[in-house]
Amino acid sequence: MMNFNLKRKGKFYRSAAILTVLVCLVMVMAFGLNTTHHVASSTTPLIIKKDSLASVKAFKEVYRVLKSPRCMNCHPSGDIPLQGDDSHLHTMSPKRGVEGKGLFAMKCANCHQPQNAPGVHTPPGNPNWHLPPADMKMVFQGKTPYQLAKQLVNPKQNGNKNMQQLIEHADDGLVLSGWNPGEGRTLPPISHAEFKKAWITWIKTGAYAPKK
Repeated sequence: MMNFNLKRKGKFYRSAAILTVLVCLVMVMAFGLNTTHHVASSTTPLIIKKDSLASVKAFKEVYRVLKSPRCMNCHPSGDIPLQGDDSHLHTMSPKRGVEGKGLFAMKCANCHQPQNAPGVHTPPGNPNWHLPPADMKMVFQGKTPYQLAKQLVNPKQNGNKNMQQLIEHADDGLVLSGWNPGEGRTLPPISHAEFKKAWITWIKTGAYAPKK
């Protein structure tokens, strides 16, 4: 009887060991498939078909949007944001601060809530309202089309973004808020869909800068 029980236990342990090995193999294969998929999706090369004429034409539309108050007001040449459709200095004179979120007690989020405040000319809102940080100001104000195009594709001036990340930035929450600025403010000169199309066209045709 003892030998019989030992045999049964031996078979049980062998079966358990085989099952454990099979489960481990399945997990390894699944991990491998997930890793392969992740690598493939993150390393897919951006296809650039250079066409300077198409690229410059597209950037002219992009430039119109970036120089509109909805974009430029948060990309000033100084450390005080601009305000209004006439892009005057912010009347409360908030400062950029190191992270672009304000200085000391005067933080952007004190007035700019996650959503637009109700009413005409009340503070527009976004969960991540801020200026570019002090170490990479990304100035739009006063830039010619040539200067701005060159700045946008320079990782040392654009927030360390590569071309693919620039394309994705078109759908950033703060970018989108430019088309939802709150009551009493003008929208950018073209729709977000038109802007995104021009933005992607500019990049995928070589991100050429106009001559001036």
